[in-house]
Amino acid sequence: MDNTAVNCKTIGGFFGVNGKKLQRQYKKHLSSFSTWQPKEHAHQWIVYPQNIGTHLAIDEVALSQGELYTIVTNKKAKGKKGSLVAIIAGTKTEQVIEHISKIDLKKRQAVIEITLDMANSMKLIAKKCFPKAVQVTDRFHVQKLTLEALQELRIKHRWEAMDKENQAVLQAKSENKTYNPPILNNGDTVKQLLVRSRYLLYKSREKWTKNQEERAEILFKLYPDIKTAYSLSAQLRTIYNSKNDKNSAMLKLAHWYRKVEEAGFKNFNIVLNTIKGNYQSILNYFDNRSTNASAEAFNAKIKAFRSQFRGVRKIDFFLFRLSKLFA
Repeated sequence: MDNTAVNCKTIGGFFGVNGKKLQRQYKKHLSSFSTWQPKEHAHQWIVYPQNIGTHLAIDEVALSQGELYTIVTNKKAKGKKGSLVAIIAGTKTEQVIEHISKIDLKKRQAVIEITLDMANSMKLIAKKCFPKAVQVTDRFHVQKLTLEALQELRIKHRWEAMDKENQAVLQAKSENKTYNPPILNNGDTVKQLLVRSRYLLYKSREKWTKNQEERAEILFKLYPDIKTAYSLSAQLRTIYNSKNDKNSAMLKLAHWYRKVEEAGFKNFNIVLNTIKGNYQSILNYFDNRSTNASAEAFNAKIKAFRSQFRGVRKIDFFLFRLSKLFA
């Protein structure tokens, strides 16, 4: 039962009307869903040319059962009415380009800037649909890559620690002994240290608690490679946070690249190659410091709206209500 059904049942009970009947009446008669113009093709595409602006964001979101939709939003609307420019089923470039191209070319050429993630499909869509717009790769997607590389290193050591402990337990059993893992100065075992260090590695040093400071000191002493990887991640964060212009950022990124190459971490080198492939759009961030946060926030609103419905049974009716709120 979705949220509409719950509300209708509650209201219906208050007025002595059958809840399910009220729900049907709302959908078929009280709302304008039956005469909604995009109804026939809503499950495939909806565009609102009147909502287009000079600064857009493009992203993908799962609406129902993991099915992805590509969403274009107008940043100026700040996630309120007028935000939704287009919502299109799937992420296939040809389909998305076809439907966004239904918006007049003159309007699309007026777009100055569009923020997006590092997916090649999104870059191609932005290039074809908004040919004069400067593409800006979202900084948080770039930082997320380095954090994932750092966490992979921690997880690798965790598996090794688990294997070592399991071997020690089996050895102790074969000798009819009880194995007690060594306890570190902060009360963790090595395995626990690697599990409990997850969150501190996401945070900058100044945001660590005293316990996290102690845990980090032990972690970095036992695993110098994690310390180096954490430092690389923190340096990239500093480049983004400091008030660099484009030229300064270019120079600092070049130094960062060299340090990554010197460190020799395979997963960080993969991150480096990904960043190099998006180099220009990453640097474009330092012009206006634009991010895709508005798109992420809009996606969060959609997910919250979906959770209120307790899932999406009728995608066209869900999109109708979504359009009423944001288009």
